[in-house]
Amino acid sequence: MDVFYTLHDFMVATKASIYALMALILAGVGGFWFFLTGRDPREEGDD
Repeated sequence: MDVFYTLHDFMVATKASIYALMALILAGVGGFWFFLTGRDPREEGDD
């Protein structure tokens, strides 16, 4: 792990890791949503 010499260096590194984490969470939620809604279409008479 790098040594942070200034607060700005620390904030930039933290922000980058948070954005990467948010992207992974968004992809996971999208995949889960697709899993839940991606079923076979209903056939006629399946009430």
